[in-house]
Amino acid sequence: MATICGANCDDCGMKEKCKGCLETDGHPFGGNCVVAECYKAGGKEKFCVYKNRAIAEFNALGIPDMPSITELFPLCGCYVNLEYQLPNGEKVKLLKDNNIYLGNQVEKNDKGRCYGLVADDDYLLVCEYGCNGTDPQIVLYQKR
Repeated sequence: MATICGANCDDCGMKEKCKGCLETDGHPFGGNCVVAECYKAGGKEKFCVYKNRAIAEFNALGIPDMPSITELFPLCGCYVNLEYQLPNGEKVKLLKDNNIYLGNQVEKNDKGRCYGLVADDDYLLVCEYGCNGTDPQIVLYQKR
């Protein structure tokens, strides 16, 4: 499968649904891909600047028990779009299942839960959750 960023998609379990980013001009699932947009705008150099800026933004948040972030990976929204319960009982999802974001999962320093981090052009999201995404809670959702 041909890609814009050079990723090896051969082993991806979602490649049948994807259609490939080269074939779809950077919209492999019909949504936006931050990686493809960076590569189309300026190649690997532009992507590295974008990713490093997001890493720096996450590290500057000063979230207690969150280890230093050193890497972000392209993640399909359908894997990271958790449902959060608001104080009024309403349940919401903040992301789009068909977008590709930059993100990572890191264990909290206390080892009991994980932080999930997601970034796109507009927002940074940090949540925490238990095993397999149970009991997700929004830690931070802010405009970039």
